[in-house]
Amino acid sequence: MKKIIILVVAALLIVAYFALDLHRYLTLDGLKASLGQFETWRAASPLLVALAFFSVYVLVTALSLPGAAVMTLAAGALFGLLEGTVIVSFASSIGATLAFLVSRFVLRDVVQQRFGDRLKAINDGVAREGAFYLFTLRLVPLFPFFLINILMGLTPIRTRTFYWVSQLGMLAGTLVYVNAGTQLAKLTSLSGILSPGLLLSFALLGIFPLLAKHFMDFLQRRRVYAKWQRPKQFDRNLIVIGAGAAGLVTSYIAAAVKAKVTLIEAHKMGGDCLNYGCVPSKAIIKSARIAHQMRHGEHYGLENTTPAFSFRKVMARVHEVIRTVEPHDSVERYTELGVEVLQGYARIVDPWTVEVKLNSGEIQRLTTRSIVIATGAQPFVPPLPGLDDVGYVTSDTLWDEFAKLDAPPARLVVLGGGPIGCELAQSFARLGSQVTQVEKCTRIMVREDEEVSDLARDSLTRDGVAVLTGHTALRCEREGERKFIVVEHGGIEQRIEFDALLCAVGRVARLTGYGLEDLGIETKRTVATNDYLETLYPNIYAAGDVAGPYQFTHIAAHQAWYTAVNALFGDFKKFKVDYSVVPWATFIEPEVARVGLNEQDAKEKGIAYEVTKYGIDDLDRAIADGNAYGFVKVLTVPGKDKILGVTIVGEHAGDLLAEFVLAIKHGLGLNKILGTIHTYPTMAEANKYVAGEWKRAHAPQRVLAWLSRYHAWRRG
Repeated sequence: MKKIIILVVAALLIVAYFALDLHRYLTLDGLKASLGQFETWRAASPLLVALAFFSVYVLVTALSLPGAAVMTLAAGALFGLLEGTVIVSFASSIGATLAFLVSRFVLRDVVQQRFGDRLKAINDGVAREGAFYLFTLRLVPLFPFFLINILMGLTPIRTRTFYWVSQLGMLAGTLVYVNAGTQLAKLTSLSGILSPGLLLSFALLGIFPLLAKHFMDFLQRRRVYAKWQRPKQFDRNLIVIGAGAAGLVTSYIAAAVKAKVTLIEAHKMGGDCLNYGCVPSKAIIKSARIAHQMRHGEHYGLENTTPAFSFRKVMARVHEVIRTVEPHDSVERYTELGVEVLQGYARIVDPWTVEVKLNSGEIQRLTTRSIVIATGAQPFVPPLPGLDDVGYVTSDTLWDEFAKLDAPPARLVVLGGGPIGCELAQSFARLGSQVTQVEKCTRIMVREDEEVSDLARDSLTRDGVAVLTGHTALRCEREGERKFIVVEHGGIEQRIEFDALLCAVGRVARLTGYGLEDLGIETKRTVATNDYLETLYPNIYAAGDVAGPYQFTHIAAHQAWYTAVNALFGDFKKFKVDYSVVPWATFIEPEVARVGLNEQDAKEKGIAYEVTKYGIDDLDRAIADGNAYGFVKVLTVPGKDKILGVTIVGEHAGDLLAEFVLAIKHGLGLNKILGTIHTYPTMAEANKYVAGEWKRAHAPQRVLAWLSRYHAWRRG
């Protein structure tokens, strides 16, 4: 209601301004004609005229009315350079701030709700450096000041900052106009005030804040590097520590542009994804799925059968898959690509020097212009009393430990209800283990919508997993050869006996042992970086799991491009890493894949949305394949086909998501997807059908009613 009142009052004042023809006074000719009368009034009541002038100037600026430039000239003609400048400086700043506040109160919430995702980068930039941006705009009269007032009101810049920066930034322009006003009789047009030379001067003045910022950055760099001795020359252009996804892609790009790059890895090339994560987990998921399908052969018109298999062979296949993929990330391949690969432990000695203790025992010191920290992450092991006594495996160690077993663990406890815990719990249940999954939160997969969590839980439960949500692990106990974990739920403790315990409660960045502490590089959960993935030292970068905020292989590779380009060419151009479109998937059955917002994210951020949903159970190909379950859920801007986010649950969800990732990245709406031919019969048709559901819900009913009458008329 308050917003409506403000809009109505502002509208009435603007209408009155034009209806009463008041704008004729705020033209150059009108000012010259009325100047004699104004001077008479001022001679009679100087203070009253000054206050009235001040008030009118504030009102004109606050309502964004044309005429502020003429009033500035009038101030020079009436009050002289000094007094006129003081009056205009404060009146224009106060009026601009009022316009800023009206814009903020009336428009900001609506704009941020509808365009918050696109404005996030702008909001973050203004929150950090809004004063610099505003100061630059205020110094250059080419930018309409009334538009700046309104647009800045939509950002998170503080009102106090907006006021003082506006007053300071507009002072130069105010002086020019007020001074011109002292010579009002000689002016023939407003354009005569700003000569090309003066505009160029203002433009150069507008660059001053940017130069000041670069100068401050230079001083900051000098302070950071002050205690270090920079080498006169360097052995390398780039040293990359860690040969996981981020390190491999960074070094590959550097070699491709002919930089001299050294990649250092202490353990296995390929990092966690190849050796412990994505590759082995997907291999065992496939074996487990085949076993599941054999047990449910009647679903496909066949006989149910109990699969006979050797668990050792299943695990051997996992390692064979790793070995098959391994050459893609091998020392030999990267050496052929032009990357020098050193196998050993790296420690950063100073911002340009890396000490390498090779696996052979030799120690080398290398100098480099830039360094990339890509050391990855490792499983987090909770500090449970008795855990070491009973023994445990993680997603890193289970592949070697379980490969020694003749059969899967009879009783397996999985700690954690995230993607890793769910994938492995389902897989081992399908391979014959009695699996108990313990999750502290009230549901598994808490980053997904509740209905997705419920579907995942139902699927795991059908496969025999005992899913215990809302259960807190307290301690582990041992009685001879028997091992137990004690959990608590609703104040009641429960002992669960197990043969193997898998810790899958998350992963933590590898931060120690690389010399970061000695250099003062900030580390908390991850290495602290800015938008360019720079650490405290602008020539030292971090990428991948060690940098966050996402622990996905594809994000590590994405960040690697930015680190490589910024490290090698940052003196000319730096690029801010873009997280605007981040896809991810959990490979349980049914698969869960998502990009952009889901409903719980949109609600938490206060973003308005509309939901369109298509059930895959109605899709021809899914029915034929016996996979008729799941859905495609799309969030769009209310009333528009712009996609805010997509969640897909079902067979090949991770593959189906790619079309929506492309659409969001390039601003394609549901109408474009609907207008694209999709092969029949494929699972990909689900994407087109959900677009059709949106179109059906937004069909123009009034037009259709008229068309019905038209066709009836055509039938006679």
